[in-house]
Amino acid sequence: MSVGLHVVRSRALPAAVQLPGLARVGATVLAAGGLNAADSSVADLVRVAPGAPRRVGTLPAAVHDVGATALGSSLYVFGGGSAGGPTDAITRVTPAGRAHPAGRLPVAMSDATAVTLGATAYVVGGYTTTVPLRSVLAFTPGRAPREVAALPHPLRYAAAAAVDGRLLIAGGTDGMQARDEILSVDPVRHRVRVIGHLPARLAHAAGAALGNTFYVLGGRGDATTSQRRGIWAIDPQTGRVRAAGRLPTALSDLGAVVAGDRLLVAGGRDAGGGVHRELLELARSAHVVARRAALDIYAATRPGPLAPQVRGDVARVYVPNSQSNTVDVIDQRTAKIVDHFAVGAQPQHVTPSWDLRTLWVTDDTGNSLTPIDPRTGHHGRPVPVSDPYNLYFTADGRRAIVVAEAHRELDFREPHTMRLVKALHVPMCAGVDHMDLTADGRLALVSCEFAGRMVVVDLRRERVVKSIDLRAGAMPQDVKLSPDGRTFYVADMASNGVWLIDARRMRKERLQPTGRGAHGLYPSRDSKVLYVSNRAAGTITLISFRTRRPVRTWRIPGGGSPDMGGVSADGRVLWLSGRYNSEVYAISTRTGRLLHRIGVGHGPHGLCVWPQPGRYSIGHTGILR
Repeated sequence: MSVGLHVVRSRALPAAVQLPGLARVGATVLAAGGLNAADSSVADLVRVAPGAPRRVGTLPAAVHDVGATALGSSLYVFGGGSAGGPTDAITRVTPAGRAHPAGRLPVAMSDATAVTLGATAYVVGGYTTTVPLRSVLAFTPGRAPREVAALPHPLRYAAAAAVDGRLLIAGGTDGMQARDEILSVDPVRHRVRVIGHLPARLAHAAGAALGNTFYVLGGRGDATTSQRRGIWAIDPQTGRVRAAGRLPTALSDLGAVVAGDRLLVAGGRDAGGGVHRELLELARSAHVVARRAALDIYAATRPGPLAPQVRGDVARVYVPNSQSNTVDVIDQRTAKIVDHFAVGAQPQHVTPSWDLRTLWVTDDTGNSLTPIDPRTGHHGRPVPVSDPYNLYFTADGRRAIVVAEAHRELDFREPHTMRLVKALHVPMCAGVDHMDLTADGRLALVSCEFAGRMVVVDLRRERVVKSIDLRAGAMPQDVKLSPDGRTFYVADMASNGVWLIDARRMRKERLQPTGRGAHGLYPSRDSKVLYVSNRAAGTITLISFRTRRPVRTWRIPGGGSPDMGGVSADGRVLWLSGRYNSEVYAISTRTGRLLHRIGVGHGPHGLCVWPQPGRYSIGHTGILR
């Protein structure tokens, strides 16, 4: 059986919550306490499952950062923080939501993790507001808690679960920095040992055991904005850590619990400080599903359920008119313009943010980014940014990358405030404009339109590591990675075709002719073909990802200048701007027939089709993975 997990269902909790205490009592999953969207403690007791989540009672006091686990037919809540400080209370909660006092901890504490092993609950670590704790406490109803083991270092906000008669503990913070150790605790022999290490230091993650595998979900590092999307599977015998999937959104301070053969994930906090109310249901992937996903970086962008944060977004096409300094908004269903508004000078692209919650208009010579809320269509106050020709994001969402073409820079910025973190000068890359990332997200292949070359950027070290010359007179444009992650395709407007570049060796292979002015590249929703817009020829060439050769060409009736765009969420329509014709084309992906020709402002460029399926955006007009 594969250890990979994927989301099979998403529901809504009664309210957004972070740091909930989550546990399963028989067939009932209960959530206790937590922090709400205003960072205030709550006393809510929520029946998470079965059925629709709903409030069923309250705790004696509003608390967060509790330890929660099940013993027998009740939920037990240990300690927790509040506006008045931590508590030493142990509270028993019935499945019906009735709360009763059940004892006292040796000291008032919060930030602990509770796990059940046999008929005993274990409380791991914690914090007294002055001292982080190393203790592992054992509790059975009717008896006072007692210490059964000492951790090698103080620990708060750790992920933990019981597997194979032991407690497994991963990450957490010692009060100074996040940790990466995976600990195995034998409470009977009072032994603690390190059996492995996480790929990175991680705290505020959730932990749960499904079968004989210990899963660690989400979390963050020391920075409050360093949330992670990763799911890690840990072998309890060897300590081996394997990637096991990704959450739809990077979250810390979430809750996780196993219910039958599924894993439930509740609430959490994102990098922007937003508190979530999603209840995600995760299931193990079959071998064949996991294998296909490993071979296709676009597996998450198939037609089907959209990510929870975009399900309410209206199907629109956002068209930046570079010469009119405006944005036209087209209803995908009616093909009619439903909104038109002014933005900063020379808008070039409309780019989905990494977390899919904002569309950014890159006002190039206007030196600003105009935010659009895709749920309401409301456009907000422009954010000052120098020379934003294009916009991308690192795969982990840690950085936005503003492509400052005129300055020959890649500006690494904080992805929400757009505060500049580092300006990477690329003097060898005249006309820096487009990029895509390797399958692991470590490297970016960047086009240099006026230098006839590509550069490779190490995104972790934020520096150029290689230059790839194409040929004299080449003008590279859009970049896309093949579904198997092995080949980069680079449109070349002057060479009238697409370069194939080995994504592993970062070595030029050959030029594939397509048509005059090859410019934009878009994979089909089934990952079978790549659509190449030939701007000067007025055609679209379809390249097979399997053979890496053209299979057909569609011609726009009466001519046109197909430029940038994207594919509809259902994969049925390819939307492209007509750069020199002040129009937008809607083309059937089944037949190649022109469905609509819509007049817009002057110089339409990098239009964005929204919403799109996928887990996160790495930028441009919508490169989702």
